[in-house]
Amino acid sequence: MDYVSALVPPVVMAVFFIGVVRVIVKTQGGAAKAKEDAAVDAALARVECARKASAGGDA
Repeated sequence: MDYVSALVPPVVMAVFFIGVVRVIVKTQGGAAKAKEDAAVDAALARVECARKASAGGDA
């Protein structure tokens, strides 16, 4: 019976790890990807605009 108690934690962790990897793979791409990319592009554009405005004001 000791072998069962020795094998249970690694098996449970392996199942959990496989589940996490599947969730990560499933959430990559798809319809949400375009929305996330647009949000990142908008944030980068705001930062770039603010950087240019502060550089132009100092000169």
